[in-house]
Amino acid sequence: MNDYVIKARDLLKTYNVGDEKITVLKKVSLDIKQGEFVSIIGPSGSGKSTFMNIIGCLDLANEGDYILNGKSITSLREDELSAIRNKTIGFIFQDFNLLSKLSALENVELPLIYQGKTKKERRDIALECLKKVGLQDKMKNRPNQLSGGQQQRVAIARALATNPRIILADEPTGALDSKTSKEILEILEGLNKEGKTIVMITHDIDIARKAKRIIKIKDGEIFE
Repeated sequence: MNDYVIKARDLLKTYNVGDEKITVLKKVSLDIKQGEFVSIIGPSGSGKSTFMNIIGCLDLANEGDYILNGKSITSLREDELSAIRNKTIGFIFQDFNLLSKLSALENVELPLIYQGKTKKERRDIALECLKKVGLQDKMKNRPNQLSGGQQQRVAIARALATNPRIILADEPTGALDSKTSKEILEILEGLNKEGKTIVMITHDIDIARKAKRIIKIKDGEIFE
């Protein structure tokens, strides 16, 4: 498939710090096709997380255009951005971002509540997603009863719950040991083989090489 799910054109992002204007992204352009597995690698402060936030509709660029699934999101309202995030994008974070008082199953159900699914629908979908990451037997466990790798599997299941076209993974192995990191990357590779578009941010070149395409970002500029 050659259709582009992500088209970024001349994205400029600046922040004001006191009287000083800091340019974090310098007219960045990037196209990502449906079904690609792309890693974005760069050191701390390179602009990679800012770029990820814009791709994930968590932030907007000051200038330029961002087209997601054929639709420009540059001038959308926050409620419209929120709806796109919930339907189109699944997020995976370094620190898992699980709610401590909820079970694994309930954490996976969360995005489905916003979609208005019934209780039975939520449970069925969440259980299927936990099965996909091999954690159905831990569905009643809370995060503090799970290892780091298991928590990240729950986070991946939660990202899959809304059946998004795109998975954005921000340092998904950053808090894990090498063996567990390998297992998480194998799950991501499997999802990519099923047709999911995966964009992974990392500072680790060995992790980045698991993707089929590597984008380097430094000082707010992109190189391939």
